[in-house]
Amino acid sequence: MGLHWLLKFDLHRLILALAVLGVLATFGNSFYAIYQAQRQLLIANTLESNRVYATKLAASADSMIQSAQGQLAYSASLLAPLLQGDDAQALDGEVNRLRLQTSTFNSVVIVNREATIVAVSPETLQVKGAKLSSPTALEAIKSQQPQITDPFVSLSGNYLISLSYPIFSADKRYLGYVAGTIYLQSTSILSSLLGQHYYQDGSYLYVVDREKTLIYHPDTKRVGHKIKGNPAVDEVLKGDDGSLDVINSGGTEMLTGFAPVASTGWGVVAQRPRSATLEGLDEHMSGVLMQMIPTTLFILFIIWLSATFISRPLRQLANRASLMDQQGAFSNIAGIRAWYFEAAQLKQAILKGLGLLNTKIDKLHNDSHTDPMTGLFNRRAIQRLLDEYLVEPKPLSVVALDIDHFKKINDSFGHDVGDEVIVALAQLMQQEVRSDAALCRSGGEEFLLLLPNVTLVQAQGIAERLRLKVASHEMGSAGCITISLGVAHWSSQQDSDLGAVLKQADKALYEAKRQGRNRVVVEI
Repeated sequence: MGLHWLLKFDLHRLILALAVLGVLATFGNSFYAIYQAQRQLLIANTLESNRVYATKLAASADSMIQSAQGQLAYSASLLAPLLQGDDAQALDGEVNRLRLQTSTFNSVVIVNREATIVAVSPETLQVKGAKLSSPTALEAIKSQQPQITDPFVSLSGNYLISLSYPIFSADKRYLGYVAGTIYLQSTSILSSLLGQHYYQDGSYLYVVDREKTLIYHPDTKRVGHKIKGNPAVDEVLKGDDGSLDVINSGGTEMLTGFAPVASTGWGVVAQRPRSATLEGLDEHMSGVLMQMIPTTLFILFIIWLSATFISRPLRQLANRASLMDQQGAFSNIAGIRAWYFEAAQLKQAILKGLGLLNTKIDKLHNDSHTDPMTGLFNRRAIQRLLDEYLVEPKPLSVVALDIDHFKKINDSFGHDVGDEVIVALAQLMQQEVRSDAALCRSGGEEFLLLLPNVTLVQAQGIAERLRLKVASHEMGSAGCITISLGVAHWSSQQDSDLGAVLKQADKALYEAKRQGRNRVVVEI
C-alpha cells in the first residue's frame, strides 16, 4: 500500500514538473521571439527612415545646386557686354548683387579668358587681378562648360567648392566665366541646408564628393578628410540609394541610409547609432514581461490544480479492469475521463478488447441480414423489419420490382455485367427513396421497397419515378434497361398480416410483366 501511494505521488510530481517546464520554456521562447521581432523591426524601420531621409536631403541638395547654376547662368547673360566693355564698376556691382541677393554663395568671382580675376565679392578677399593657375580654373576655361569642382583651397585660403558658368559674347566668343563658391568649413548654404538635421541621440549626416572626400560633416574638423573602407560610401558613389549596417571611423555601429545627389555625383549619408535605436527596447520588453508574468502564474496554478487529478484515471482503470467480466463493465470504463495520452490509450485498449466480441457479433448479425453484393437488406432482414412494424403498427406500402429480361443481359454480356447492373440499380433505388424506407434484395434480380407511412398513391408515384429514372440511366456495358414494378398497401387497421401485402405486391409485379413489362401495376 505504501509503495502504491509513493508511485502515485511520484507520477503526480513528474507530470507537474514536465508541465511547468513546458510552460516556462514556452514563456522564455515567446519572450525571446518577441524581443527579436521588436529588435529587427526597430532596426529595419531606422534603416528605411535614414534611407528616405538621405533621399530627401539629396533631392534638396540637388535642387539647391540646380538653383545656384540657374543664378550663375542668368548672371553670365548679363556679364557678357560688361566684360567686352571692360566696365569694372558694373562688374563689381554684378558680383555683389549675385552674392548678396541670396545666401547661396559665400563669394563670387568673374574670371576672363586669360584666367585673371576681374571682379570679386566680397572685396576683402583681395584677389582681384590675380591670375589663376589651379587645375580647376584652367579646366573651366578649357572646357567652356558649366562645372562643379571638387573641394580645393582658394587663393584666399578658404576650403571650398566652386560652381562656374561660361560667359559668351553675342557672337558666341568665349569671354571667361562667373563662379560662385560655397565654403565647406564655415557657414554656407550647404551647412544651413544640412546642419539643422543634427540630433542629440548621436544621429547625424554627412556628404562626400566623387573622390570620397567629406564636403559636409557636423564636425567641421572632419571636412576635407577622405572616407576609406565604408561600404555605404562605396555604394552611394556608384549612384545607388539604400541602407546598410556599418561601422564608422570611430568604431561605432551605425544604421546608415544613403542617396546620391544626381547633378554633382555627391553622396548624402544619414546614420544613427544602433545603440540609440535599441535604447528603449529593454524598457519596452520589461513592460511586456510584467504583462506576461501574471498570466503565466495563473497558467502554472491551473496546471498544478489539474495535475492533482491527472493520476486519477490510471487508478480508476486499474480498479475497474478487475470487474471486466461483470455486467456494465464497458459503460463503467467508458465513463472514466482520461486526462492524458497514456491513460487514454490504456482506456482505449481496454474498451477495444471489450468491444471486439460485440463487433464480431454485430458483424455476424449484419452479414446474416445484408446482401453482400448490393449492401441492401436480404429476406431474413425483411422478416425482422415486418416484425418491428407489427410491434408498432403503421401504414405500409410495398413495391416489388424486377429487372426485365435479366437472363438476356447475363447471356449477352456475361454474369459480371449482370452483377454490375444489379449494383447500379441498387444505387439508383437508394437515391430515390426516403431515409426511413427499407431496400431489400429478395432474389437474383428481384427487389422490395418497404415504405412506412406512405399512401398507395404516394408509393405509386415513387415507383413510377424510379421506373423512369432506371429507363433513362446507362448501366455500363449493358446500356439502358427497364424494370417492372408492383405496388401494394397495408393499413394498420387491416386484419390480414403483413405477409399478405408482400404477396399482393408480387401479384401486381407479375401482372406488370404480363402486360408487357416496363410499367407499374397497383394491387388494390
